[in-house]
Amino acid sequence: MQKAMDPAISTWPDDDPQLIGSQCGACGATVFPRQSHCPRCSRADTTDVLLPRRGTVVAWTTQGFPPGAPYIGPTGKDFVPFGVGLVELGDVVRVEGRLTENDTAKLTFGMEVELTMIPFATDPDGNEIVTFAFRPVEEKSHDE
Repeated sequence: MQKAMDPAISTWPDDDPQLIGSQCGACGATVFPRQSHCPRCSRADTTDVLLPRRGTVVAWTTQGFPPGAPYIGPTGKDFVPFGVGLVELGDVVRVEGRLTENDTAKLTFGMEVELTMIPFATDPDGNEIVTFAFRPVEEKSHDE
């Protein structure tokens, strides 16, 4: 069985899941993850908003070692370095998240990515824990 690492941040297990942010009714700021108070104006006038599935990589790096606590993913010989990026979702919001690509030769600034869900860890009951990530959008040739 699969379970979301945090069921409150996305519409997964929808076929085309979206991240859930919040938008301030007072100043219009959009944030992720959702918050009860606006970080820009501090008002408690936020509503949930579904964020765009596609965006562009604004900044990126690779994580070559397991993060510190409360990290629950693979460690030791099971750890695989992964990409981490700051992704601008439309003109709406920037989201920091895992990238499915970790090859620095394939990561570029401005590359188009889309939201996906990936396996992250296994809980003590044997459930596969999934989290959100961004994968490169494959360009289709004009012949397809």
